[in-house]
Amino acid sequence: MKTITFITGTRADYGKIKSLILELQKKKNKFKTNLIITGMHNIRKYGFTKDEIDKDKIRNCYRFNNQSKNATMDIILSNTIKGINNFVSKNHTDLIVVHGDRVESLAGAITGCLNNIKVAHIEGGEISGTIDEVIRHSISKLSHLHFVTNKIAKKRLLQMGETDKNIFTIGSPDVDIILKKKLPNLSIVKKRYNINFKNYAICIFHPVTTELKKIEYQIKSLLRAIIKSNFDYIVLLPNNDLGNEIILNRVLNLKKKKYKNFKILPSMRFEYYLSLLKNSHFIIGNSSSGIMEAPYYGVPTIDLGSRQKNRAQINSVISINDYSKISNLVDKFKAKKHKFKPLQYFGNGNSHKRFLSILNQKRIWSIKNQKQFIQLNLK
Repeated sequence: MKTITFITGTRADYGKIKSLILELQKKKNKFKTNLIITGMHNIRKYGFTKDEIDKDKIRNCYRFNNQSKNATMDIILSNTIKGINNFVSKNHTDLIVVHGDRVESLAGAITGCLNNIKVAHIEGGEISGTIDEVIRHSISKLSHLHFVTNKIAKKRLLQMGETDKNIFTIGSPDVDIILKKKLPNLSIVKKRYNINFKNYAICIFHPVTTELKKIEYQIKSLLRAIIKSNFDYIVLLPNNDLGNEIILNRVLNLKKKKYKNFKILPSMRFEYYLSLLKNSHFIIGNSSSGIMEAPYYGVPTIDLGSRQKNRAQINSVISINDYSKISNLVDKFKAKKHKFKPLQYFGNGNSHKRFLSILNQKRIWSIKNQKQFIQLNLK
């Protein structure tokens, strides 16, 4: 039996690994799964999303807090390494599985690599316009197995000197949930979260840590435009990256002023969020959800700034850097629902099945912990 330890620190990365964990739990004679829950999951202002994980009946969960108020990302990284090390030093682990580009994932990769534990990275090889990209590539270099969304991501990992036979194209695991025929009924979702809007858009705006001096202007411009639009918005709070307090203060001020056309939520259960997204007029902000999830439903995305720069070229995604132009696009998409042709850029589902099939290969478990850089022929 192989023991596999997953790590989650945010609502987003949990949505990416959930189907993988549940699939392995079905094979309890072959695999034991652990889930380390830390980061935003354990913080009240982000909705205590650890409670949502409990509802999914994930077995063998281990929780610890990795941050205090105003902790910087380097301190959070350090605290997370300590917390993960504390777990793996007491609990045998054959493989650590991390996702994406968060510091919790980087901490997991560092801990595994320095303790001779194999590391698997979900969704490496993606690019963006922020420090997230640097973190993502660092995780890839610390990882032994790579589970990517598409051929383009695989090519980038090959450019980084990774071994071809250890890169597997399985698609994005959250697509397994996106393509479910039975998402929660929209009326049930609205009732659960007390949403009284008929027509609405979704707004999610995260801080870009390398643009701290611009965040105040960015969030003010965004909120000014959507207030002016006189349309209804479901606003999800930002992640906990440096600069998030600036955004939080501005968004929560909407609540204080009792704007009736804004429903502000710290977080949502992923399937419920997808039901809202699927039925929305558009999504606006800089969340990867506008790039990776909205196109599967043909929902337009107004993508702001540099956070998702170069992520993917998709017709339904309108990217702008000039915040003064937000109002024109909002007016266009609020008038009526514009449905684009759905595009499956990041896979077509069944990632969990492909993941299981790969872990069932004996070769995987004999891969050497000492990696070698694979030199490309650059002539």
